[in-house]
Amino acid sequence: MIEEARLAKDCARKMAVLDAEIKNKALEEIAKSLKNNKNIIFEANEQDLNGNWPDNLKKRLKFGDAKLDDCISGIKSLMDLEDPVNKTTLHTTLDDGLELYRVTCPIGVIGVIFESRPDALVQIACLCVKSGNAVFLKGGSEAMNTNIALADVIYKAGVKAGLPEGWLYLMTTRADVNEMLTLNGLIDLIIPRGSNEFVQYIMQHTSIPVLGHADGVCHTYINKDCDHDLALKVALDAKTQYVSVCNCTETFLVDKELEDSLLQALVIEMAKAGVKIYGDDYMADRFNCERVNDWHTEYLDYKVSIKIVDGIDEAIEHINRFGSGHTDAIITENEEAAEKFMQAVDSASVMVNCSTRFADGFRYGFGAEVGISTSKIHARGPVGLEGLISYKYKVYGHGDIVADYAQGKKKFKHIKRGV
Repeated sequence: MIEEARLAKDCARKMAVLDAEIKNKALEEIAKSLKNNKNIIFEANEQDLNGNWPDNLKKRLKFGDAKLDDCISGIKSLMDLEDPVNKTTLHTTLDDGLELYRVTCPIGVIGVIFESRPDALVQIACLCVKSGNAVFLKGGSEAMNTNIALADVIYKAGVKAGLPEGWLYLMTTRADVNEMLTLNGLIDLIIPRGSNEFVQYIMQHTSIPVLGHADGVCHTYINKDCDHDLALKVALDAKTQYVSVCNCTETFLVDKELEDSLLQALVIEMAKAGVKIYGDDYMADRFNCERVNDWHTEYLDYKVSIKIVDGIDEAIEHINRFGSGHTDAIITENEEAAEKFMQAVDSASVMVNCSTRFADGFRYGFGAEVGISTSKIHARGPVGLEGLISYKYKVYGHGDIVADYAQGKKKFKHIKRGV
């Protein structure tokens, strides 16, 4: 793997100077090859689906025509986005004839470890193409055959279109991941997607920078001043549109004033959708549901926690204490309450009157995402192209020396220029 990583490092330097036309040509070729080789990919996926998996995992594993169409649509959206590399984000005249520029550049070699969702491999690989990064990939073992088929098609299509050989490498074992964690200096960034325990393991076993989120304990707070029909519609989507993803709502917080009105309807709608409810003492006594053992619970299933709160302050305090900093929403017609919630909740995405399921790179217009970051450093929220870009400072001079400024012969002007 050391040799593969060295090759990838060399590839990354070559990809950093590729123009937008070549990268878009590679994306176009990838989309075409995925479609042309769909039967091979689907056959590999059927092998993976033959495992004795629970239904929610099978739904994530399934890669058929619908998932393929979504992937191709995402690639085309990515092609339409502006090239993120070599953009000037700052220009300062330090002194006459001495110019400073801050310019975007790729990170280099990115290692991404993702869950058992094969379409994630397509999204991640294509984002790395557009951002000019080489990539090491490791998907869940449950999707091994699908990942191998997808990686083979994508890699060959990229090389055919002009990407350097070695730009993508698929890891297939846990030992591969452990070896990658030791490759500081060759791997520039690791992005793990998975459980809190998994992300913590990665962080504790590598000196390579790590970007990721531990889990998705997302909340929807239904404020007393809400539109009831709107609240029920949004709540149902936030919980049931797709339950096995990190931006699905796992806890509803409901204002006490809604106990005798909206709450009953919410419980009924959840029951109709097959959602099992866990609650606080009030919910358990009134609706005979099980009590919540831990408010910091990511179900990823048709299960949800419901808590009665005494106003917006308690809701905010609960979210900041038990949430994961991923995505949280308020349902209200009160603009003052909405703004207070948006300011006070410390999460990567905060929303008003819409489903937490919108927290997604594709839906945000990023083309796709390599993951969600709850970190506050470098990238936060859905990590799309901008999260895969760093920057460098470029200084252009004419024989300038620091001694002139240290001795007072010259003075800096520091004139900010437009970019």
